[in-house]
Amino acid sequence: MARKFAVYKGLQKPLIFKGFKGKFIYWGLGFLLSGLVFGALTMSLVNMWLGAMVLIGCIVGGLLFTAAKQKGGLHTKSRDSQIFILNHYGRKNTI
Repeated sequence: MARKFAVYKGLQKPLIFKGFKGKFIYWGLGFLLSGLVFGALTMSLVNMWLGAMVLIGCIVGGLLFTAAKQKGGLHTKSRDSQIFILNHYGRKNTI
């Protein structure tokens, strides 16, 4: 007789952190780190106040962009309105 084990059903769900899901966690982290780097460079090379504005602008703008892209779903697909015909060589011809 084979043993039966309970299967944890949460394994099929995407990872969620602070409202960001799946790949968008990495997008948010990337915008956060790039904002810190660009803000620090601007602070050290140009001006402290301009660097602070660049830092805040990059972080807030990047996180808002990530949140807007997340509304499209984890697996966004392009929608083509054309008709594609595949020939026997695998090339696409459009009508």
